[in-house]
Amino acid sequence: MTTPDEQATADPAAAADPVAGEIAAGYDFPGPALEFGSVVHGGVPHPTAQVRVPLSMMNRHGLIAGATGTGKTKTLQLLAEQLSAQGVPVVLADVKGDLSGLARPGEPSDRLTRRAADTADDWTPTGFPVEYLALGGLGTGVPLRATVTSFGPLLLSKVMDLNATQTSSLGLVFHHADSAGLPLLDLKDLRAVISWLTSDAGKADLVQLGGLSRATAGVILRELVTLEDGGGDVFFGEPEWETSDLMRTAPDGRGVITAVELSELQDRPRLFSTFLMWLLADLFEELPEVGDLDRPKLVFFFDEAHLLFTGASKAFLETVTQTVRLIRSKGVGIFFVTQNPTDVPTPVLGQLGNRVQHALRSFTPEDADALKKTVRTYPKTDAYDIADTLGALGTGEAVITVLSERGAPTPVAWTMLRAPRSAMAPLDPAVQQQAVAASPLQARYGTPLDRDSAYERLAARMAPPEPAPASHRAPERERERERADDAAPRARRRTRSEPADDGVLGQVLKSSAFRSFARSAASALGREVTRGIFGTRRRR
Repeated sequence: MTTPDEQATADPAAAADPVAGEIAAGYDFPGPALEFGSVVHGGVPHPTAQVRVPLSMMNRHGLIAGATGTGKTKTLQLLAEQLSAQGVPVVLADVKGDLSGLARPGEPSDRLTRRAADTADDWTPTGFPVEYLALGGLGTGVPLRATVTSFGPLLLSKVMDLNATQTSSLGLVFHHADSAGLPLLDLKDLRAVISWLTSDAGKADLVQLGGLSRATAGVILRELVTLEDGGGDVFFGEPEWETSDLMRTAPDGRGVITAVELSELQDRPRLFSTFLMWLLADLFEELPEVGDLDRPKLVFFFDEAHLLFTGASKAFLETVTQTVRLIRSKGVGIFFVTQNPTDVPTPVLGQLGNRVQHALRSFTPEDADALKKTVRTYPKTDAYDIADTLGALGTGEAVITVLSERGAPTPVAWTMLRAPRSAMAPLDPAVQQQAVAASPLQARYGTPLDRDSAYERLAARMAPPEPAPASHRAPERERERERADDAAPRARRRTRSEPADDGVLGQVLKSSAFRSFARSAASALGREVTRGIFGTRRRR
C-alpha cells in the first residue's frame, strides 16, 4: 500500500493538494480491483491518486446514475471490459445500440491520449468477446425467448399492466394449467386456457378455481389479445433460454459479454425491462448458494432501470427487492443504470453499496428535491460540497463511493473516469450480423419450435368426435351383446379366491379409455410446475 505522503511525492499536484492523496488511500486495496480513474480535487485530476473498486465487492450491487449525456453508458462499458478481462461474464442491456462496439478495438485520438494521461491509464485499443441477443429475434442477435410457463404470472401481469385483482386471477389461471397438464409455451396457449375457462365447456373448471370470475378472465383475455396484436407473441415460445449460456468464458479465459440488443424495442419499455427481470429471476432460481467469492460469477447491468419500477405493483416491488437482496449469495452482482437515484425504490437502493453518480441537473423543483435526497445517501466528507459538485461534474466525471474489501464505504471521490478501450460507437450492422450468424448458440436457439401444448390439447378436447360409419354400427352393437352374454356365466362361476377385476370396476380398469386417462394424469403430475420467487417456473 502507498501512503498519502508517497502519493504526494510521486504526484506533484497531490503534493500541492494532499487531500487527493488522503482520498486515494481509501481506495488502495491489495487484491484484484477494477479501475475507475483518478481523483479530482481543486478542479485538478491527480493521476497517481486512483479510484478503484475491489473485484470481490462487485456482487454487492451498485448504481450508475446521472443526467442524459453525462457518460453513464461509457462507465458501464468501462466496467464491463474490466470484468471480462478478469474472467467474469457480463450481461448488459443495450437499449440504444451504443454498446455493440464492445467487440471492436477503439480508435486512438488526441482526446483519448489526454484522458489516458490524466487518469494514468496505459490505454490500448482492445476488443472483447461479445454475444449478441435479441428478444424474440427482433434485432440483430440470437433469439432470446421464454415460455409463458417459465415467465410466470407476476412478470406477465407487469407486461400487461394488470391491477392487483387481475394479477391474482392470472395466477389462478397458471395454477389450473399447471395442475391440468396444459403446458403454456406461448401466448396462444394461455389464450386457449382462458378461452376454455370462460366457455360453457370449461364452466366446471372455472367454478373449481373459486377466486377467478368470468368477467375478470375476460379482461385478462382482452389484454392478452392486445399484447399479441402488438407483436408480443414473438417473445414467448421455445427454445427457451438456458441460464448456463449467460455464464461462459472465451477460449482465452475472458468472460463473455452478453449484450441484449433492445434498439428495436425502445417503444415497448415495459416488455423489455420485464424480460430482463425474468433473466435475473431465472439466474436466482437456477444458481446454487456460494457465499462470498473472490470474484463474482456474473455481473448484470440493468440499463434504463426506472422502466422496471414505473407503475409496478407492491407485490412486484417486494419480489424485486427480495431478489436483489438474496442473489448476492449466489455470486451475482447487479448494477442499476438510470438517470436519477430516486428512480430506484428505497428498499432496492439500500442494497446498492457501490455508487457512481454522474452530473445531476436541477432545472425544476422536483430536480432540486431529487438532488437533496441524493446528497443524503453519501458518506459525510470535508473534501467536497457534494451538492455543488454534482452540478459541476463534466462529461466522463462522477462522484464515487464503493465498498472496501472489508465492506466499509470508501471516501467520497470526485473522479475523472478512464476511457473504454473498445469502440465507443455502434458496431457496423453487417459485422454484427456476421458475428450472430457465427455464434455457437445460433444452432440451438435460431429456429423456433411449436410443440404440442395447451392450445393443441384444448382444441382436441373441444373438437366433436367423428361418428363411426353407419355400416359398422350394427355389427359393433351385436359384438357388444355377445361379449356381455359371454361374461355373465364367467361371473357366476367365480369363487371367493378368484380376483374380482372381471367385474364392472375391473372392466373399467382394463378399458383403453381408462388407460389413456391414467397415462394423461401421470403425465400431468410429471409436468406439474414448481414456482419460484416471481411465480416463474423452477426447472426440475
